Amino acid sequence: MERPWFQSYPEHVPHEIDVEEFSSVPDVFAQTVRKYAQRTAFINLGKSLTYAEADERATAFATFLQQDLKLAPGARVAVMMPNLLQYPIAIFGILKAGMTVVNVNPLYTPRELEHQMKDSGAEAIVIVANFAHTLEKVVAHTQLKHVIVTQLGDQLDFPKRLLVNLVVKHVKKLVPAYRLPGHIKFNDALARGAQHAFSPVDVKLDDLAFLQYTGGTTGVAKGAMLTHRNIVANMQQAHAWIRGVVDEGGEMIVTALPLYHIFSLTANGMVFTKIGATNLLITNPRDIAGFVKELAKYPVTSMTGVNTLFNALTNNAEFAKLDFRRWKLVLGGGMAVQHAVAEKWKHLTGVPLIEAYGLTETSPAAVINPMTLKEYNGMIGLPIPSTVAEIRDDDGNPVPAGERGELCIKGPQVMKGYWNRPEETAKVLGSDGFLATGDIAIMSPTGYFKIVDRKKDMILVSGFNVYPNEIEDVIADHPGVLEVACVGVNDERTGEAIKVFVVKKDPNLTAEAIIAYCRENLTNYKVPKQVEFRSELPKSNVGKILRRELRQN
Repeated sequence: MERPWFQSYPEHVPHEIDVEEFSSVPDVFAQTVRKYAQRTAFINLGKSLTYAEADERATAFATFLQQDLKLAPGARVAVMMPNLLQYPIAIFGILKAGMTVVNVNPLYTPRELEHQMKDSGAEAIVIVANFAHTLEKVVAHTQLKHVIVTQLGDQLDFPKRLLVNLVVKHVKKLVPAYRLPGHIKFNDALARGAQHAFSPVDVKLDDLAFLQYTGGTTGVAKGAMLTHRNIVANMQQAHAWIRGVVDEGGEMIVTALPLYHIFSLTANGMVFTKIGATNLLITNPRDIAGFVKELAKYPVTSMTGVNTLFNALTNNAEFAKLDFRRWKLVLGGGMAVQHAVAEKWKHLTGVPLIEAYGLTETSPAAVINPMTLKEYNGMIGLPIPSTVAEIRDDDGNPVPAGERGELCIKGPQVMKGYWNRPEETAKVLGSDGFLATGDIAIMSPTGYFKIVDRKKDMILVSGFNVYPNEIEDVIADHPGVLEVACVGVNDERTGEAIKVFVVKKDPNLTAEAIIAYCRENLTNYKVPKQVEFRSELPKSNVGKILRRELRQN
């Protein structure tokens, strides 16, 4: 069926992709290894692994799970660590063994970790030693049978491996004491696996690849069931979208967002691996000074990130001194890209900050701006190949271009459902295959989509709908503002009133100046009634501003 956005499609992008070209995620990786065996696949803490080396270590880990631990295909194996060389080794090994990866945020509290382990039924976990004390508190209450512990420097060469691990543990004291009887060291697991022959597993497209847990902002965290078909489809879709601007076997992408996050996992860990790129893994992107020093060392060509990360970089004096001549592709996702940040990024680097849109439930890419875009357009872009996007009203009926409604997505990247939660699945996944995203959007006459806001974030002021993104975009353009977040608060007269939380760039900035600026740029009912200054805003571990925490305070 002809879709209205096809008129705007980039010429090099097909309308459909072939999901059946590959049999599984390991099949995609195997073909990359054959083609780019000696090319550097991953770099972290100064250590490089070629594709052949990464594959050899992933196979050893797969063999260990299979032959030593006797885990069966389909077993859930959790991975809980920041971006380290151990991450791709672990996840590609787990997938090669026909098992399911359960990605875990390493900063989880014991309560959150216990919930995810119980809910997923994970039988084994690979965890970095820095957070092993969290696991110690709950492991007895879970189904975990095997614990594999790694230290930050485990994949580095001797003597740097020893030095890094000693400094992290004894000098910086970043490894609290823990007791996990019977745990196995990650490097020992690889050595044991290498002593056996791997037994190939027939991994199929409809097998479960990842249990990817949502943030739990609407209740308890739920595991989105992402099959090999979902992930392979999204790799094919995103690859088709970027093919015209990337050189296969010639890219280096900055992986600053953690690989346990779906954006980084698929975009960097999967899509760029498919084209033989080098992933520069950043372990601690919150250390902006250290991050910039890493960027200066390597011939970077591409990067993914969230608005807050790009904002922090553009406000770093050393970042502005970097050589951006090789940079060609920068994607922003996970949250709305603000106009002020996109403009400053383009001014500093000469490279446009292109907005992409997706969800955990869509593996994640669903709508992306064309890679040929030169300037920020305030849109999330066009549906990628084999994807249908519609704006629907509360009754599930499509609405005309220009009208607000809920963005709904259909395509081979849409999840199978939520793990063991058929009722929750039914709430978002219709019988027609469309996923209700919970995002309010509009479609332009040329088929471009624009997110207005999350349903739950909408503010109702005297009967008028106010969308926080619009308010935040305006205030972010004020030269005295570093960061801003907008929420609704109870108001006896108007039902809800608008409150903004601001981090100052100019120490002399006042609430009156913010309100006056808003009056110049917004209609009256959209002007904030309250302004609160903060030294920082609460953020998730991928840098997303947490409006819900601001509402609760």
